[in-house]
Amino acid sequence: MADDLFGQAAAERLAARAPLAARLRPHTLDEIVGQAHLVGPGAPLRALIETDRLTSAILWGPPGTGKTTLASVVASATSKAFVPLSAVTAGVKDVRSVIDEARRRLGERGQGTILFLDEVHRFNRAQQDALLPAVEEGLIVLIGATTENPYFEVNAPLLSRSTLWRLEPLSPEELDAVVQRGLAAEEATADADARLALAGVADGDARAALTTLEVAIALARSRQGTPAGGGEAPPHVTLADVERARHARLTHYGDDAHYDQVSAFIKAIRGSDPDAGLYWLARMLEAGEDARFIARRLVILASEDVGEADPLALVVADAAARAVEFVGLPEAQLNLAQAVVHLACAPKSNRVTVALGRAQTDARTGPRGDVPAHLRDAHYRGAARLGHGEGYVYPHDEPGAHVDQQYRPAELEGSVYYEPSDRGHEAAVAERLAAWRAGRSPGDRGSEGGRR
Repeated sequence: MADDLFGQAAAERLAARAPLAARLRPHTLDEIVGQAHLVGPGAPLRALIETDRLTSAILWGPPGTGKTTLASVVASATSKAFVPLSAVTAGVKDVRSVIDEARRRLGERGQGTILFLDEVHRFNRAQQDALLPAVEEGLIVLIGATTENPYFEVNAPLLSRSTLWRLEPLSPEELDAVVQRGLAAEEATADADARLALAGVADGDARAALTTLEVAIALARSRQGTPAGGGEAPPHVTLADVERARHARLTHYGDDAHYDQVSAFIKAIRGSDPDAGLYWLARMLEAGEDARFIARRLVILASEDVGEADPLALVVADAAARAVEFVGLPEAQLNLAQAVVHLACAPKSNRVTVALGRAQTDARTGPRGDVPAHLRDAHYRGAARLGHGEGYVYPHDEPGAHVDQQYRPAELEGSVYYEPSDRGHEAAVAERLAAWRAGRSPGDRGSEGGRR
């Protein structure tokens, strides 16, 4: 009895001393901020949780978007046993132990088991394979959480037996709601520009916003002489407190200037001005901008504004983004700077962006024809009897590895989406496509050729 009392007291003290983000972790679906597409009224994941019919799932999203929170809500709502593991510390032995216990629990009490595996991408292939039989037969319901693309990091058989739920970064408005909850919990107040700064520097990460807020409140208490246990005046957080909490100047985040600087950064690179691009990069890094946010913007720009005019641009931008994760700041600022210079000096083309927009318009509103029979999968038994693959010509068996055959539904056969520019590498692409569309081999200017 004494051990229980001491254990309860220790748990209460630990909870009181826990970080603000841990203390404010939602316990119900209604308390969750953001992810309305998953847990809002009538949303699919909410329906599954509320009816306790959740099947194996992968929760994929950036840090601080609510993956662990969703798992804890499931734990409180389910009648199944809930077993949490971290892929950082767990191994195959731990997984097999959970599976054995799940089998015993089901046999003795008829109770199912949910295994929550945090950082599931940290499990290697062999460790993931150990889970597969139990997931396949329904012995355990797996909930995996990952910040990495599961199509690259999770075994295909395991992924195919799970539902993928994508969590999005929180919007500035949602982050402000989180910050206001934190202020209420700490019985503190904050200036509007301080709250705006907290939302701006968090880059969609609720945990980062609350962590910065907690430091800022401590600084405000120290500045005002207010003790942590309370005092005559509640702590009031200013922009200067947030700046000190982030060890950086954040004054540019007021009144949407954060987005203005990001816009200027992108437009300078799009406008082929490497010096201006480097200037805005330096300004954002100096202000404490998340390097991952900058890297993501560069990866997007590489395809949106450079595209096939310089195919290497996407490789350089992606390499810079990986360097941010692998090397970190301050060294990774060199990788970002190299990407900025490369992208700014590259020939520009938005033809990929335009082409995708045209294709999306047809996909959404145009006629939805069937896949031509000769393009259908012909590898399974009985496909030949259905005519699948009949008449298909393998391009590698033809001169120039090009075959002019129907590759789209007949209703869309005449639509042209991608029209390359005459800039950079895309000029060669334009020449190649023009030759193919005219029925010639690329480089064969003297022959009229013919359609096969």
